[in-house]
Amino acid sequence: MSKNRSWGGRFSGEQHAATTAYTQSQSFDRDLYKHDISASKAHAAMLARQGIIPADDARAIIKGLDRVREEIATGVFAWKPELEDVHMNVEARLTELVGDAGKKLHTGRSRNDQVGLAFRLYVADGMERWQRNAVTLCAVLTKRAAEHRDDILPGCTHLQPAQPVSLAQHLLAYAWMFRRDTERLDDALKRVRVSPLGAAALAGAPYPLDPLGVAEEVGFSAIYGNSMDAVSDRDFVLEAIFCAATLMMHLSRLCEEIILWANPAYGFVRLPDGYSTGSSIMPQKKNPDVAELMRGKTGRVYGALTALLTVMKGLPLAYNRDMQEDKEAFFDADATVESSLRIMAGMLDELEFRADRMREACSRGFLNATELADYLAGKGLPFREAHHAAGRAVAAAEGCGRGLEDMSLDEFQKIEPRIEQDVYAALDCATAVRRRETPGGTGPRAVERQLEQLARWMSGRR
Repeated sequence: MSKNRSWGGRFSGEQHAATTAYTQSQSFDRDLYKHDISASKAHAAMLARQGIIPADDARAIIKGLDRVREEIATGVFAWKPELEDVHMNVEARLTELVGDAGKKLHTGRSRNDQVGLAFRLYVADGMERWQRNAVTLCAVLTKRAAEHRDDILPGCTHLQPAQPVSLAQHLLAYAWMFRRDTERLDDALKRVRVSPLGAAALAGAPYPLDPLGVAEEVGFSAIYGNSMDAVSDRDFVLEAIFCAATLMMHLSRLCEEIILWANPAYGFVRLPDGYSTGSSIMPQKKNPDVAELMRGKTGRVYGALTALLTVMKGLPLAYNRDMQEDKEAFFDADATVESSLRIMAGMLDELEFRADRMREACSRGFLNATELADYLAGKGLPFREAHHAAGRAVAAAEGCGRGLEDMSLDEFQKIEPRIEQDVYAALDCATAVRRRETPGGTGPRAVERQLEQLARWMSGRR
């Protein structure tokens, strides 16, 4: 008979060692032990409450499960690969501790719905950690933005100089991204926090179970609508990893800017020593390795999402063992997202912004060309004509190696007679920033409103 006591009655021969090694998951899914035990305690209490098992047996089971949890936490628990996974390891040890009462725990459930609930609890905990870390990162971004309200730099489109913006506005753009990531997780968590326990293997159970009571005891507010869907659904993991991938994409974009800004050709930031590395051969190097590695790790999370989508794409109802592959994909994404959010917050907190280099860069690339077009539109010239006139002015200034602000009034008036002396005030980059006070804009009052909005949101999250 097989050594696996959960299903060994059907078998007379021993499983090959290679098969045991290939199919086991306890080497990695043991991380679910707290969540599995919490769900099992709720299930045992429900079985007693519904009169399915004696109350004394339920009390013994719950006490035994607490002891198993303590053994695992303290490292004295003996994991057995032949028992395949964390769930059967826990149940086997429980039975050793409390005897026949432990064998009653699995009444009315299957590993299919048992695994589903434990993993949903684990995924929900992970998503909540991401949210807390994303809010912390938002706090760092808003703090740094508040410190640099008056500093300006070239805003770019197509990675080409476009218009001057405040550094605060640039940093707050990322704060809004991570706010959306947090709210996206809120929405996804509604679908993660759905208990499948009670669906059993696929068809439901013949006992008078109370699935909603179990769900509420573990902190969920909803149960499955269809038992076959409940045990074969992994959209909740996919949606969680999609949220993780989006978070990493936003982090990677921020990393890309830090990498560019740290290059002396930009010189917009000085990297903190604690978040940089050097070269084994070039003593002058200070490399943005943390940002580069985070940009690279984004691919790991994308890979986890693609891997699980591929696992699920051809599976018929209901449960299939392929779904065991969901754990490692999520575990890796979870560890990557949490560590990346933490280290980005730390790096940004210590990053030194070179406001002098940013302001200097605003004098290159004709960032004030739109100001000239808007100036001419204010003088009554239709904007499309004003745009063309400003373009001719840029071409003239570029031809003689000067900026628009360096052109003489006579040169301007040869291009468009409506240009007057007041054009020079309009061409000042700081003035351009101050004029843009539309909601969400880069003007001082608009930035202040963003800071206030984000502060209120973060206060509510805490």
